[in-house]
Amino acid sequence: MNKLLAVFAIFVLVSCGTKQTTKVPCFAWMGGPGEATDNELKENFTDLKEKGIDGLMYNGGHDPAVYQRVGKIAKDAGLEFHTWIPTLVQGRDENIPAELYAVNGNGESAFDKPAYVDHYTFLCPNRKEVYQYLSELYSEIAALPEVDGIHLDYIRFPDVILAKGLWKKYDLVMDKEYPEFDYCYCEKCKADFKAKMGIEITNQADAREIQEWKQFRQDLITKIVNRLAEDVHAQGKEITAAVFPGPHSHAVKMVRQEWDKWNLDAFFPMNYNDFYLEGTEWVGKMCKESTESLNGEKPVYSGLFICPKPDSKSKEADPENHGLLPKELGEAIRESMVNGAKGICLFTPDRMTDAHWIEFEKAIYRDYSKK
Repeated sequence: MNKLLAVFAIFVLVSCGTKQTTKVPCFAWMGGPGEATDNELKENFTDLKEKGIDGLMYNGGHDPAVYQRVGKIAKDAGLEFHTWIPTLVQGRDENIPAELYAVNGNGESAFDKPAYVDHYTFLCPNRKEVYQYLSELYSEIAALPEVDGIHLDYIRFPDVILAKGLWKKYDLVMDKEYPEFDYCYCEKCKADFKAKMGIEITNQADAREIQEWKQFRQDLITKIVNRLAEDVHAQGKEITAAVFPGPHSHAVKMVRQEWDKWNLDAFFPMNYNDFYLEGTEWVGKMCKESTESLNGEKPVYSGLFICPKPDSKSKEADPENHGLLPKELGEAIRESMVNGAKGICLFTPDRMTDAHWIEFEKAIYRDYSKK
């Protein structure tokens, strides 16, 4: 059985003495290991397991030895272990030629002039060398016995439309698709589109109104995802992805992710409501759209963004320091589950306060199938 579905099948009966109850499948995004010793990792993972976490989406770089070491400790603690490795954002890697990076509507490369922040060094998904690089990376790590699956992230273009809650941070009003944030306009993408559709892309102002051009770039992302899925499945492992909400209300429009066409084993939409200036009911709305878009055929795990300092949230200017307060977490979990999610994923357990964990425990040991 698919491991993620097995965890769901756990919507499992958990015994607490003579009391029987159900449990929501719970995952967590986290990174490391940094300088942590094996004992420190074991203590951390054991603690997370006891608190109700079933599996990790773990970012530890590209070194297979790291995933062998950390994965074994996670598995010994009873956790699933999925390697969370960014896809089209690879930094300025000496092994990746500069010409393979995506180009915006002004002709600027993400290699030396990335959008928004310095780490937005996106690669072009239309280059065979990019696919080959990623295929080798993921296949080698997927082959490790300590790894249950590959978890994709940044499998998209840069945000052509930024989440509204971030506009003030970047001093932007994104009422349309602006050229400096619109990718990819490299010569290969434009030439391949012309060969396919007979339409020549000459400038971003005209191109942004061409639906076929948008669809072409959505299809580029879908194609590379599905090729990588074949590679990971060939190793007998699962492949999942962190995706934008929707897909069609947000992901397609914002980052060209038409992820209901992706051949993955599960989806983890980042339902970070504060980024969209929304409340917890919006989380449920997004879960409903996600599950309906997939026709209920693949599991959806609702990604929840945690507020690390609840007492000072109202004073924080940066929305990336916002997130769910303890009193909101239980409602976000409920909204997710009653609207079709098979479980949830925390960003991140390190941001959880004691008060969050108290509300978390209350929320995950409930049967949401009963109306």
